[in-house]
Amino acid sequence: MKVIETKLPGVLIIEPEVFGDARGSFYETFHAERYAQYGMKLNFVQDNFSRSSYGVLRGLHYQLEHTQGKLIWITQGKIFDVAVDIRHGSPTFGQWVSITLDASKPQQIYIPPGFAHGFCVLSEQVDFFYKCTNIYHPASEKGICWNDPDLNIPWPIKNPILSPKDTHYPNLKNIPIKELLK
Repeated sequence: MKVIETKLPGVLIIEPEVFGDARGSFYETFHAERYAQYGMKLNFVQDNFSRSSYGVLRGLHYQLEHTQGKLIWITQGKIFDVAVDIRHGSPTFGQWVSITLDASKPQQIYIPPGFAHGFCVLSEQVDFFYKCTNIYHPASEKGICWNDPDLNIPWPIKNPILSPKDTHYPNLKNIPIKELLK
């Protein structure tokens, strides 16, 4: 397993060791002791799966209470995945990192609590898996406008398919400090 640090402390790219032969391939999507060796002492309490079609953009989401760390990977398709630092007072506040996850090259991204998350689908369909360090709590769900001009994220989809709630989130600069993480 290879772990790559990003410019945002705590956001990590993980490249699992893949074992393959004529029958196919195998890799571990999570191994508590191995991940702990890289400083990721994670207690996952919920696993999630979503399937989306080309052009769907989900995000940028976070939870104000019941904050979640997320270990993300895909098993089919391709996505552009983004994490945004929303920890008020952080030296990297408002900065973001992205990765293109492609099922043909097994990789994961770990996004700790304190970051908003979003992705858009670049393939006909994507199967998206993620493990969470806290339960989903609808009442504490928040979001940032996906096309916030101050963030200037270069989404590779020009006219994404959005949920109604994702069309109404504010820009980061308009979110009150009490609705950001520390």
